Amino acid sequence: MLVNAGQTRGRRPTTDHAAIERAAFRLFAERGFEETTVDAIAEAAGIARRTLFRYYPSKNDIPWGRFEAGLAHLREFLRAMPHDIPVWRAVHRAVLDFNRLDEAAVPQHRERMRLLLTTPALQAHSALKYAAWRRVIAEYVAVRRGLSPDDLLPRTVGHVSLGMALSAYEQWLDSEDLSLSELLDSALSGLRLYLCEDHDGRHPAAGGG
Repeated sequence: MLVNAGQTRGRRPTTDHAAIERAAFRLFAERGFEETTVDAIAEAAGIARRTLFRYYPSKNDIPWGRFEAGLAHLREFLRAMPHDIPVWRAVHRAVLDFNRLDEAAVPQHRERMRLLLTTPALQAHSALKYAAWRRVIAEYVAVRRGLSPDDLLPRTVGHVSLGMALSAYEQWLDSEDLSLSELLDSALSGLRLYLCEDHDGRHPAAGGG
């Protein structure tokens, strides 16, 4: 669910988001999320506490990585979609792109998602992240349908898309031999039935797109 930061040219920085995450996840695995302090993460990453907070506003933000950068990419990906593509297909493609992973990153991503989906202490914070994600989807649907993002259809598509993606992730975490991209592809295909779009991408109940 993240966008990887590009390699920095020249001298390697003393720390970065990835280094902090590696240190944090190592401690989360050893001690548990709630038992791991910000001070311990900073020490393990070899940085000061105030430096850590320049990268992440709180401990709860660390498991989410560079989520805001990912949302910006998702928004731009949707914005670049031609309007002759049905809404369901555009959202489908965007969610697949948002969750695309290099093969080498799969084990760490599995660990990340397991932590996010199963740690009670993270659920309230996760709700804020999910709301931001849904908003990006709702804004796109609203533009395509000539509606407000706060109208029922855009809101609902945001919720339905998130539910489909989370269901795919839960299945993926339960079955290590399954492909995340295939699960997401299968789950998000249901948007076509939900939106009831015809071949021109029109929704009978919501007007042209």
